Amino acid sequence: MSKPKILVARAIFPETIERLSQHFEVESNQSDESWSKEQLIEKLKGKQGAFTTGSERIDTAVLDACPDLKICANMAVGYNNFDVDAMAAHGVLGTNAPDVLTETTADFGFALLMATARRITESEHFLRAGKWQKWSFDMFAGSDIHGSTLGIIGMGRIGQGIARRGAHGFGMKVVYHNRSRLDATLEAECKASYVSKEELLKTADHVVLVVPYSPASHHTIGAAEIALMKPTATLINIARGGIVDDAALAAALRDKRIAAAGLDVFEGEPKVHPDLLTVPNVVLTPHIASATVPTRRAMADLAADNLIAYFSDKGPLTPVTPVPAAQK
Repeated sequence: MSKPKILVARAIFPETIERLSQHFEVESNQSDESWSKEQLIEKLKGKQGAFTTGSERIDTAVLDACPDLKICANMAVGYNNFDVDAMAAHGVLGTNAPDVLTETTADFGFALLMATARRITESEHFLRAGKWQKWSFDMFAGSDIHGSTLGIIGMGRIGQGIARRGAHGFGMKVVYHNRSRLDATLEAECKASYVSKEELLKTADHVVLVVPYSPASHHTIGAAEIALMKPTATLINIARGGIVDDAALAAALRDKRIAAAGLDVFEGEPKVHPDLLTVPNVVLTPHIASATVPTRRAMADLAADNLIAYFSDKGPLTPVTPVPAAQK
């Protein structure tokens, strides 16, 4: 019996390719080329499965052109690269890689918060440029983290991880806003209080965004929301590009309507809004919140597990689209 054919759309660990090759006929992109939609379609033709990374858009055009496709396994917790409705209509399963990156991403979110509040990037640039000549009382004076108010918008697993770090590690008062309120046990574990989005923006010293991207969450933070924030507040986005109106944020940072921002994700990434590159009070990182070797290996393993389980008729482990009847 011939093996199913799959496409690995981006470079991944060689060990993952080797493991997949035991189960599938694999075409891989270990040169890590950036494919156009037309090139992706050409590569996917005749394939039954795809190992994706979040940067490959799976939509109606792709699905119409690739009728053999049965499953796309994302090596990411987010799956806004999937047109979920179109995939469901075509009977194509989508899976993601949750849980395995929760603690690592929460670590990074908190690190980005600290770097932003304490002006670490800005001060390093100053030092490297040879501008440090003497001590002064207000040189890169930032804001405190301990004892301050941490506001989290999006209280899923990662948001809860950030809340625990703030409350238990730094004695922060934690407030959160979410589509639905957590149960009392989880709130107690996180020492977190549920508030309206407006109250959170008005009262938090540090606002962290951990919201999944969808059309409904597009520009969750825009000019109007930034206007509610304290002029001393910081804004941290580790969610997805498009959650923040980057142009409005750049303008607010330039005019010092808020103190600073830390961004790991951007609208239209890998492109970054040019105005963000001209303001000093922002920490910018290239979408690396889950980037530790153990976590990235775990993410790759889970994507591979989903492909192997699907074609072994065991059913997917972490589906994000309706599971075809034959796989239930």
